[in-house]
Amino acid sequence: MEVISLVVAGGFLWAQPSADKEAAGDLRAGRTFIPTPVYSETDDARVLALFDGLRVADVSDGMDAVGLQNIGLMDADIRALWKDTEHFSHRFVGIAVTARYVPTQVAPAGRMKTDDYDKWVGEWYRNRSSEPFVPLLRKGAALVIEDAADADVGSIGSNNIMSWKLKGCVGVVTSSTARDTDEIATEKIPLYFRRPGRGIRPGRNEIESVNHPVVCGGVTVVPSDVIVADGDGVIVVPRARAEEVTQYAKKILKDDKAGRKKLYEKLGLPEDDSVK
Repeated sequence: MEVISLVVAGGFLWAQPSADKEAAGDLRAGRTFIPTPVYSETDDARVLALFDGLRVADVSDGMDAVGLQNIGLMDADIRALWKDTEHFSHRFVGIAVTARYVPTQVAPAGRMKTDDYDKWVGEWYRNRSSEPFVPLLRKGAALVIEDAADADVGSIGSNNIMSWKLKGCVGVVTSSTARDTDEIATEKIPLYFRRPGRGIRPGRNEIESVNHPVVCGGVTVVPSDVIVADGDGVIVVPRARAEEVTQYAKKILKDDKAGRKKLYEKLGLPEDDSVK
């Protein structure tokens, strides 16, 4: 005989069958409730073309215009490692690929012989803190990493960030840290982060998920969202609203360029990339 329990919720009396126990059993294994949308590389390229040249400020205005005020702007603490104020090569627009690293619960390695330590480090990278998102990187990808917030760990470094660029990644955003920052700045790969992190991943973090929603700079990033980054910071545009946002953002950029170009002329300033 099926057992029915009565639950009061929202002022109503609901019948809750024992079948819920079966559902609970399924949920104990874990489940993600926000789906990951999948788009073709061709569709990604079409959307990215709509954002060509748009700045964070333009896109923010576009978000306001479609009713998304105060949504998508990451904390101002997430900012560019380096800036190019002549050609603005630190700016990027990309399609989000996400990864989430969490603090480890595993004890540190402790004192070991060098060979044993190197073996331990290698096993950690292979089995606990790898980069399973790499096959997802393609032309126009923006890698967004939620990392162990309080760990002094450099999950992003001067070597792996170049390997991501080789796969087509146009820029990297993290809620936390990166190391080798002098070299990354020299390599001129766009990186937006909170602060430097000196340590390596082994003993500090583990990969939790890839291409599921993450939180970066206080903003939820769903895979395939549009990421826009420049000297003003980072904004996340929900993919379903992307085209709508660009319509108003383009108007803002066009009017701004025209107005500043006239002022350049009056001030006798030579044109630069920002008004062309």
